Amino acid sequence: MGFGVRVLPSGAKTYQVQYRKGGRTRRSSIGRHGVVTVEQARTTAKEILGQVAGGLDPIEEIALERMAPSVADLCDRFIEVHVNLHLKPSTARDYRSTIRRMIKPALGRFKVADVARKDIANLHYGHRETPIQANRMLSVLSKLFNMAELWGLRLDGTNPCRHVPKYKENKRERYLSHEEIQRLGDVLQRCEDDGSETPHVATAFRLLLLTGCRVSEIQTARWDYVTDRGLELPDSKVGRRCIPLPGAARALLSKLPRTAGHPYIIEGRFPDAPITDLQRPWRRIRSKAGLDDVRIHDLRHTYASVAVSGGMPI
Repeated sequence: MGFGVRVLPSGAKTYQVQYRKGGRTRRSSIGRHGVVTVEQARTTAKEILGQVAGGLDPIEEIALERMAPSVADLCDRFIEVHVNLHLKPSTARDYRSTIRRMIKPALGRFKVADVARKDIANLHYGHRETPIQANRMLSVLSKLFNMAELWGLRLDGTNPCRHVPKYKENKRERYLSHEEIQRLGDVLQRCEDDGSETPHVATAFRLLLLTGCRVSEIQTARWDYVTDRGLELPDSKVGRRCIPLPGAARALLSKLPRTAGHPYIIEGRFPDAPITDLQRPWRRIRSKAGLDDVRIHDLRHTYASVAVSGGMPI
């Protein structure tokens, strides 16, 4: 063990400290002569050698710290190993979006082991104007750091998301009245007749009202899902399930134009592909119907309300 000066061919001099630990020689530069005085370098060397005498390996710890993964590295591994393999496509898409837009820009350069609860709390607070998104981000972060513990990148029980409270979510419930349903139906028929919307777009919104499906379920529904039992979804948000198809829904399907060999009920712009965007046509349709405050998801709420009022069990 010792303290010395290394002279480079250029003539530059650097102060060095060296010791043996676990059968290996460790050497580290303390500073360049002229920037660090010999007294300062000797003091630093004594501190390092004192730590070695106490059983530590400070140079190895510094090296490990430099190699420690960042949160950006953790995010990439999390997406590859967990998100892409274990989550449903729609959920995986949401996770990747949250990581790209909210997590990496704020925490990407942090070392995984250095992220503290205050960092998570500050980030969550920074998105307080959109509480639902802030809460979803917090859930993704919590899972991210659970995986960091599983992979040995943080000590067990150190998830920095613990005890960070979520914001209260005031869920908005909007139901269409019978008069509004009639008005919407009239507009859908008019749009279909004048060609401003395709029959597939109009049928998509009618099916949402008649089945209570999620919009993604209607967008990706295939003709081979339609059976005598109903619309049999092999992999919905809650797993495999069969959605009843009332007579009105079956009548819609029987009249819907079909492209030979096209697998999807609601055809998109490209061959063999489903429609990818119902939001823009919905904004056009609801404006014409005077329903500017109605979201597509509210059609699902309306289905449930009408069904329950008609005596159907939840």
